[in-house]
Amino acid sequence: MLKPYSLLLLLGLAGGVGFNAAAVPELTTVGEGSYRYMFWQLYDARLASQDGKFENYQQSAPLLLELTYKRDITKQQFIDATVDEWQKLGHSSKAQQQQWAQQLQSLWQDVKKGDTLAALLQDDGSVKFYLNGAETGVLEDSTFGTAFFDIWLHPDTSAPKLRRQLIAIN
Repeated sequence: MLKPYSLLLLLGLAGGVGFNAAAVPELTTVGEGSYRYMFWQLYDARLASQDGKFENYQQSAPLLLELTYKRDITKQQFIDATVDEWQKLGHSSKAQQQQWAQQLQSLWQDVKKGDTLAALLQDDGSVKFYLNGAETGVLEDSTFGTAFFDIWLHPDTSAPKLRRQLIAIN
């Protein structure tokens, strides 16, 4: 069962500690927004591409999603929230979701208030992850990238207002 705070946890994993521009590519902002759950701001999000536009994953890659967290979140909470969102969207099998969750165990870390988590969707569909500007690893499954970014960018996302802000739709 999807927990109402799943997207909240998922989006609350990063914060504003100094970002190392040398490690993360310089891309142009498409849109920005904040995710709130009830009275709490969980994280700020920014979507960026080479030309500052989002058409679709293929035309817009490389595509960067940065999440700056306003709360501490454990790696396991983040992974559980990610799987909850994949289940809600229903675009991947349970076996795929579990395989990805297992791979994320070695790529993600606990985050503290102020940390920034970034995901870079590359042309080949792989996703490179960064924590506070330092690369933490790459998940090379070409179907993972779309599934991960769909959490925020698919029309059926749990956060439609944030989606509109990220892809610059009024």
